[in-house]
Amino acid sequence: MKNFKLTYKAYGERSILIEWPEEISTEILADIVSFRTLLEKKYNKQNIYVNSAYNSLLISYTNLISDFRNQIIELKELYDSNDRFYKTTSKLWKIPVCYDEQFGKDLSELSAELNISNEELIKVHSKTLYDVYFIGFLPGFLYLGGLNKQIQFPRKAKPRQKINKGDVAIGGKQTGIYSIDSPGGWNIIGNTPVSLFDVTQDRPCFAKSGDKIQFFSVPIEEYRVIKNSNYLIESEVLHD
Repeated sequence: MKNFKLTYKAYGERSILIEWPEEISTEILADIVSFRTLLEKKYNKQNIYVNSAYNSLLISYTNLISDFRNQIIELKELYDSNDRFYKTTSKLWKIPVCYDEQFGKDLSELSAELNISNEELIKVHSKTLYDVYFIGFLPGFLYLGGLNKQIQFPRKAKPRQKINKGDVAIGGKQTGIYSIDSPGGWNIIGNTPVSLFDVTQDRPCFAKSGDKIQFFSVPIEEYRVIKNSNYLIESEVLHD
């Protein structure tokens, strides 16, 4: 893992924003996840809150930062140290999706625009391993990278007023799952019967940055069974 040239800046009275080069890459993702893990171990999760995006970390401290210069120097030294070069553990989560046209409101239109069959679009979408870059926009909404170029397609010019919880969609170079009912402009191709966000759990969202997602197709009958059961998302541990 290489050292990137980072920028550090004050962000309010309690936070510091760290930025990586402005590109979306798995190498930057791995570096961010590794540094975030080290920060949380060193400073204790009770003293800081770390939020990550495609190429940045926002570190928010419990107390006011009295000396930004020294705090940034400490962060730089930590990043440059050998402490962050250790293996991190992530998980591959396997998410059932029903691509039936009852749920895939835009499936046929998208297939026609891409000049492929519905079956081919589903096959391409479900065989890919997607990287979880970060969680945001909605509680439990996973920003997933790695969508095959064959099925990339722009977001809708006019967003829908309501997209249903569990809807699986394509927007530009990304795919994702709407974790709750909300407006949205992505192209809907299916729906998952599993819940992605549960406030009653210690970790409301099951996945984290650095994890991977793979979808698998289920018929509508199996979808209904899963929907009405205490389904546990299948997962396996991955090691870097």
